[in-house]
Amino acid sequence: MPPAGLRIIFMGTPGFAVPSLELLQMSGYNIIAVVTAPDKPAGRGLKMRFSPVKECALRLGLPLLQPEKLSDSVFIAQLTGLQPDLGVVVAFRMLPESVWRLPAFGCINLHASILPQYRGAAPIHHAIINGETETGVTTFFIRKELDTGDILFRENVSIGESETAGELHDRLMVTGAELVEKTVHAIESKSYPVTEQKNISPGEATLQKAPKIFPDHCRIDWNQPVNKLYNFIRGLSPVPGAMTCFISPDGTEYPVKIYRCDKIQVSYKSNPGNVETDGKNLAIHCIDGALKIIQLQLAGRKTLGTKEFLRGFRMNSSWKIK
Repeated sequence: MPPAGLRIIFMGTPGFAVPSLELLQMSGYNIIAVVTAPDKPAGRGLKMRFSPVKECALRLGLPLLQPEKLSDSVFIAQLTGLQPDLGVVVAFRMLPESVWRLPAFGCINLHASILPQYRGAAPIHHAIINGETETGVTTFFIRKELDTGDILFRENVSIGESETAGELHDRLMVTGAELVEKTVHAIESKSYPVTEQKNISPGEATLQKAPKIFPDHCRIDWNQPVNKLYNFIRGLSPVPGAMTCFISPDGTEYPVKIYRCDKIQVSYKSNPGNVETDGKNLAIHCIDGALKIIQLQLAGRKTLGTKEFLRGFRMNSSWKIK
């Protein structure tokens, strides 16, 4: 086990950050505080819900800080009083300069892409949507501009042909945790590479971006090639989910999310939005083929496989898609 020399502040909120926190603690590093989001009401009863990182920190017996604002003077004073050597950031909010400059060695961040490609809030989703076959994780020093700091380590990860964003997310969070531990060990040993992103960037014109995905970005346009739609659906699965709308012969609209599908290549030009079903299977046409729907969810209902869905939701080929 490495010596518990560095005084580390860990910052994170969702489940993606939990393996990194667990591995650092298990490896014997000196985590002096965990910073995570404030508790929020959730569910029908609006019961206060802890973030996954808070739940992990409580289980590990680590001190917690939950500031409403990261620039708050009381929070900055708390951090200053802890005298941190290093900040480790995994899936957290954008830090103000007063925070990332505070630790003696600065703050490192784990990003779910091979930087400088796919800077932004949704790198996993966009990599799959764009049909990439490889992505990875990167650790880097935080600087003022988002995801542009000097790179420490990168680890490439292949993307499966049918892999969803959720499945890739779960693999990257494990690989990322290992890279975080490797990075902290290297910093503690004072032996690590530092590479400016401008020295490996292919140029801004060829950089892929990964901006936050909003509901308006999730609607399926069936006037697209089958490969593009296939990548779009798996790139949004399971969260936030690719959306479309079934339209019955009487014009009633039923919003649905599609989570899994298979590609069907056809030798003739398809009519986008046409529906084919035999009561057990469901296919929707696009411009050069069709998608066989495997898993979907009617608004307000649970996620089902197509056969089970069609058992309770009668459709025929006179239905349309919007």
